[in-house]
Amino acid sequence: MPTVKAILFDRDETLSTTDHSVYQQAAAWMEAQWGTPAQHVLKTLVQHWQQKGEEWWHLRTHDDETTFWNEYANELALKLGVSSEQARQLAVHYPYEVYLKPVPNARSVLLALREKGLRIGVLSNTLPSIDRTLEAIGVNDLVDVALATCTLGVHKPEAQAFTLAARALNLPPSEVLFVDDRPENVNAARAVGMHAYLIDLKGQHRQALHSLEELLVLPERLPEISGRER
Repeated sequence: MPTVKAILFDRDETLSTTDHSVYQQAAAWMEAQWGTPAQHVLKTLVQHWQQKGEEWWHLRTHDDETTFWNEYANELALKLGVSSEQARQLAVHYPYEVYLKPVPNARSVLLALREKGLRIGVLSNTLPSIDRTLEAIGVNDLVDVALATCTLGVHKPEAQAFTLAARALNLPPSEVLFVDDRPENVNAARAVGMHAYLIDLKGQHRQALHSLEELLVLPERLPEISGRER
């Protein structure tokens, strides 16, 4: 049975989660700067992200992302009733990455895994700026390979996203363990030969991992651990 030599993580709801308090901070900042009512800003910020947050799949480069955020700010300005410049200043003070925070013990778990000799990768359906987001949650220096699917041109659960990640880690899929909060991505990783676990930080799926710390007690040889691969 192959020995796992790397762990490949999803980012959102695996290594990071949304810090909802930042929305309130941003709204308060807008009110203090220009008198725009904080409640109006808060509601608009949340709704705008919900409406536009899935329109980045076609982006491929950092320049593409810059264009996306400029357009995002212009549309947000119209909804807020402020100038485009004011909306851009909001984006400068509260960029995308500050809305993320690490899940409990993310850094200490990655440190411990690296001490075991494992390589660490991240494969996320996200914009090209993945390095900034990993730096914001305090783990960028512990990640050997960080891949945003936008830059790959394929998104999870497409099989090629996983094979490209294994190639970037310089390992066959059979030597990679993938951890993600979406069952369809876990199944897709297994289909290309990776070992894979579902993680559910809310504890709703009985056979999922419920914390990153559980990875520290798994033996190096897989796939059968406590029935979780069944």
